[in-house]
Amino acid sequence: MQLVVARIGRAHGIKGEVTVEVRTDEPELRLAPGAVLLTDPAAVGPLTIETGRVHSSRLLLRFEGVTDRTAAEALRNTLLIAEVDPDELPEEEDEYYDHQLIDLDVVTADGAEVGRITEISHLPSQDLFIVERPDGSEVMIPFVEEIVVEIDLQEQRAVITPPPGLIDDRADIASSRDTEAES
Repeated sequence: MQLVVARIGRAHGIKGEVTVEVRTDEPELRLAPGAVLLTDPAAVGPLTIETGRVHSSRLLLRFEGVTDRTAAEALRNTLLIAEVDPDELPEEEDEYYDHQLIDLDVVTADGAEVGRITEISHLPSQDLFIVERPDGSEVMIPFVEEIVVEIDLQEQRAVITPPPGLIDDRADIASSRDTEAES
């Protein structure tokens, strides 16, 4: 199975290093020197990591055969993909790979059906579940512990406690104009 582990950013310096946007909780394992990664677009790769270092809190990588800024800049926006055993699990108990979450049923804590996870959107501030509702519409649910209270892989479900308005449009919005209009 394939997992996107990083996206290549801009070139850094003149010797072929690039910045990378890390998309894995295990960069020391997936982005270590010697790792061979597939790419999207596929024609760019595979790429073998020659060196890696942290500079100003950014991970910098250099790939075998990429020796100057021009070659490094040509890699910009390329996705780095690791081949992973489908039975492999993340190190931490409360971590999940995207493939484990896709197709989970989403239900509220009181058992009401919300839909099925069709996609995980990785944003800078948080991850979102893209959930297809039974009527075909979609709802986005932030993957944060205050809302997603349980992931049960055995039962193939995610249990949520959504705030008002997240999965329905019946949010109570109080306004001082409402009380004035009623008077």
